[in-house]
Amino acid sequence: MSSLNPSLSPSASALVTLNSVAARTPDGHTLFENLSLAFGRERTAVVGRNGVGKTTLLRLVAGLAEPVEGTVTRAGSVGWLAQTYEPATDETVAETLGAAEPLALLARVLAGEGSVEDMDEADWTLEARLDAALAQVGLTGLALDRATVSLSGGEQTRLRLAGLMLTAPDLIVLDEPTNHLDAEARALVAEVVGRWPGGVLTVSHDRGLLRRMDRIVELSSLGARTYGGGWDLYVERREAERAAAERDLDSAEREVGRAAREAQTALEKKAKRDKAGRAHRVGTSDPKILLDAKAQRAEESGAREGRLAERRRAEVEARLTEARERVERARLLSVPMPSTGLAAGKAVLALDEVEWRSAEGRLIVGPMSLRLTGPERVAITGPNGAGKTTLLKLIAGELEPTAGRIERPVTAALLDQTAAILKPEETLIEAWRRLNPEGTPNDAHAALARFLFRNTAAHRTVGTLSGGERLRAALACVMTGARPPQLLILDEPTNHLDLDSIAAIEAALAVYDGALVIVSHDRDFMDNAGVDREVRLERADLRERRVKDRP
Repeated sequence: MSSLNPSLSPSASALVTLNSVAARTPDGHTLFENLSLAFGRERTAVVGRNGVGKTTLLRLVAGLAEPVEGTVTRAGSVGWLAQTYEPATDETVAETLGAAEPLALLARVLAGEGSVEDMDEADWTLEARLDAALAQVGLTGLALDRATVSLSGGEQTRLRLAGLMLTAPDLIVLDEPTNHLDAEARALVAEVVGRWPGGVLTVSHDRGLLRRMDRIVELSSLGARTYGGGWDLYVERREAERAAAERDLDSAEREVGRAAREAQTALEKKAKRDKAGRAHRVGTSDPKILLDAKAQRAEESGAREGRLAERRRAEVEARLTEARERVERARLLSVPMPSTGLAAGKAVLALDEVEWRSAEGRLIVGPMSLRLTGPERVAITGPNGAGKTTLLKLIAGELEPTAGRIERPVTAALLDQTAAILKPEETLIEAWRRLNPEGTPNDAHAALARFLFRNTAAHRTVGTLSGGERLRAALACVMTGARPPQLLILDEPTNHLDLDSIAAIEAALAVYDGALVIVSHDRDFMDNAGVDREVRLERADLRERRVKDRP
């Protein structure tokens, strides 16, 4: 069962309770108001479109922000894992873990230099707990004096998660904990979250992680709706709600039609009565006072019927408006994809013993051979640092190989997670015309409208768009020109996208008739985009390469 903004009071099981909470942006825009939620020792995920206030909600729970209205009550300790982290240049692993001072105290005691107070405060289990925490996040043997900045972004995320395990708060709050992590690290984080002994609250678009949740809270401009169970059950219930909304809309549209016909019939009946009354006054010898009384009664009766008809029409039109809003909320964003005309047997891409080395001579990619024919869909996978993005740039022609040969006999377009093909300062109209110089302003407006950037939306600057809007705009600019690319190259396209935007992009790629090369750690995305072949890169010199057919 789902519920919308339940009125909650603190309970014995609640670790954090929000009562009638409101939050606004610095410029006064209301993110949500009258929001009441409670979080206990269950695993909860918050989902919703970008910009609805998901991270703000997490910050309120963690005590990093205060509501403009309402109260937040905490009955337990809360740990926070931010989406981004910038360690100081001299920060060590021990400091990031929050263990530097306890380790220094322990060292003094072991060296015979500690005071009586040090002896009392020394944590003799610390080293063992550190080893266990690092092992659980896949960082066994990591030197505690190593600089945190020397670790990859994914390693830093896992390190901070180990720090939470050391402090063991009652509730951990995680903001996109698997963003930028490779598949193996994603799975590891999901395992840690799945066996966390306390409560978990996370914002995530990682469906593998969402499947481990006990409930999902969907945040929108209307408030919060709570769904019991994990991701798959949430999707099932959302689909049922969407179907119900479509049925209600159909019923409301029919009812509006009936109300309009009834109102018209009432007007026609009144007009006939008025006409008959006027004819009667002319041809009758009844006293004027009697005729006036009859006319008044007829007028009042007609007015009542008219008011009733108008009231009914207003009621059904209000219902129609509500039904339309429900359907708009439930319907997935639609992204059309024009045909590329790619023939089934046409050669799309050929890499023959391709290598790419850095200026220092370090091998980053290769030697590698790969061929694509027709509308094949290939995923490039592997751990972070294996050279996947470099390989995509080679395929797209943004880099030249230092050895080997690349043939690309079709038009290609590379879209990365930030849609860097677009410039932040330009409008969408300007971006489209820059990338399609043969097109007119009218062509630009028509093309962007197909991708739901209609009227004034086409004049928005790229820098003001959300991640999902930016990717949709990039697709509009590259897919609606005179020659849509027959090879589309995508580098982590789901990073920074909300789940609705991911679903829309998946639906668009499912009907795209060109060839695809995708780098992604999102297994659900690859499956839904129809990937049928996978190329895995390994670290180091990339000598190991495995190509397999997807089942």
